[in-house]
Amino acid sequence: MFKKYIYCSLLFFGLSACKKEITLPLDMNQSMLVIDAVITDEMGPYYVKLNRSLAVTDAATFPGVVNAMVVIKDNFGQIDTLNHTKNGLYLTNKIKGVYGRTYFLEVLVDGNKYTAQSTMPQKVVLDSLRINTFNINGTIRYSVIPVYEDPISLGNSYRFIQKINDTLDKTFHVFNDNLNNGKVNQRPLRGGTDSLEVKLNDLVAVEMQCITRETYLYYYTLNQQSGAGPGGGTTPSNPPSNLIGGALGLFSAHTVQKRGINIK
Repeated sequence: MFKKYIYCSLLFFGLSACKKEITLPLDMNQSMLVIDAVITDEMGPYYVKLNRSLAVTDAATFPGVVNAMVVIKDNFGQIDTLNHTKNGLYLTNKIKGVYGRTYFLEVLVDGNKYTAQSTMPQKVVLDSLRINTFNINGTIRYSVIPVYEDPISLGNSYRFIQKINDTLDKTFHVFNDNLNNGKVNQRPLRGGTDSLEVKLNDLVAVEMQCITRETYLYYYTLNQQSGAGPGGGTTPSNPPSNLIGGALGLFSAHTVQKRGINIK
């Protein structure tokens, strides 16, 4: 027993003495163009936001790209050259967002060309918002159900942006109709995050977007990587994009509807 005690003691001190500071090499990732481009069926102007991604060692200030030429066209012959305002934000002048039309984005910067296209889906009417209540360990919790009837045709996708008392819920709420095609929606929006829950007397505002499949996959992937996926999330990677030319980001043509509800 005494020998066993001595052996365990030596093993402990031996392990505790084996300390070495290790510096892991980090790849200096290449700075890439990031494009955030949106056109909707609301009144313009619409925007294209251009930034540069940064190396992991750089400060997170994401510089705007101010020297680009940005053009949006549609399949009806409209051509709009966007004006730069500030910090990489470019605004349209005349093009109109109409569901059913296809829009083409061209970005020229530093001798490189980036393109994308997006067809704005038909609008599915957001009829109303409904309060959903559920019990967790004796506590009543609340969430909001957007009420809309999915069309018979398969392949519709939706994104929802939720604000709780004017505070943005950063969850990526995206639905498709794989399981409820042609039915009235019964799926609630999750009640915010652990620090932002829907509570009694809250005012909840919801924006519904009818989006393309490409946009759905983009935000669905971001949702999985944010911790909502299996086991708390998936390994981070660049989400799938409809941009061609090597840029990150997304060009989304979508419809917009907004509703609000008071939790009572």
